[in-house]
Amino acid sequence: GSAPDPYVARDKIKTLNPDVLTLDVEMPKMDGLTFLQKLMASRPMPVVMVSSLTERGAATTLQALESGAVDFVTKPTVDIQHGLSDLAEQITSKVKIAAQAAVKKRIAPVDCADRIKALAAQSAMIKTTDTIIAIGASTGGTEALRELLEVLPPNTPPIIMTQHMPERFTKSFADRLNELCQIQVKEAREGDSVIPGQALLAPGNYHMELRRSGARYYVSLNQEPPMNRHRPSVDAMFRSVARYAGGNSLGVILTGMGNDGAAGMLEMKKAGAFNLAQDETSCVVFGMPKEAIKAGGVDKVLPLTEIPSALLSQVRMMSPH
Repeated sequence: GSAPDPYVARDKIKTLNPDVLTLDVEMPKMDGLTFLQKLMASRPMPVVMVSSLTERGAATTLQALESGAVDFVTKPTVDIQHGLSDLAEQITSKVKIAAQAAVKKRIAPVDCADRIKALAAQSAMIKTTDTIIAIGASTGGTEALRELLEVLPPNTPPIIMTQHMPERFTKSFADRLNELCQIQVKEAREGDSVIPGQALLAPGNYHMELRRSGARYYVSLNQEPPMNRHRPSVDAMFRSVARYAGGNSLGVILTGMGNDGAAGMLEMKKAGAFNLAQDETSCVVFGMPKEAIKAGGVDKVLPLTEIPSALLSQVRMMSPH
């Protein structure tokens, strides 16, 4: 079914009972975000947003993901002819993924003040270490990363992370996380130092890899071919962490479709890292964690809410006393 505006869509949803809805951010009579919020409150269902590649489009799309959308595709701005066939492929793939997603009724955000206090107390014992935390995510990952990062204390060890996302969106996403978190979050640039109290996010369309020079860890960006159909790729990041940080690293694999990160996480484990995976119940799509577990690279499988505490406990065990 198709609908020219949200009012027609509302009626068609009642009669057609669709498995998945694609929703344009900009629509006549009511914007996509308002419609999405109403829909998630009354009749939660998997939604894929269709967005423009503008700064404003990125900000609105991130709000849509916060409001319960499973994923998004971006409309081509140049080379429309070629762009449309690529868009058709993306929409097809993401609609199929969304159909399998676990969509929960939206409830008011939980106040995380108590969890922040508990984790701050837990982190008091942490000495500054060389430990590197590497996090990979895809579908459903923007919200999972927010939930994980916003409770971490300011003295958390350095974090590097890869979330499958196009250019422009990664900068908006990092800025949004930076507003919400006690640690600093920024989109990575070539040569950025990896330091405690900061999380670096791989920029869209670039692989981000860890490097080491003497005692200093830093990141390097490249545009080598996509890995597992993704650039940035979680595998590219995890493999570099295995090579340069080895047993001084912790890996986390969160919700997402496909197998990106499974091979790299196994390499991290073989190099001495301790790895965590998000459990099926708390995942939007239990693809990437499932593949990493199957490959044998995961030490512990936990609900998302327990991962921050488990990370800090592990860091404390690794800290020099």
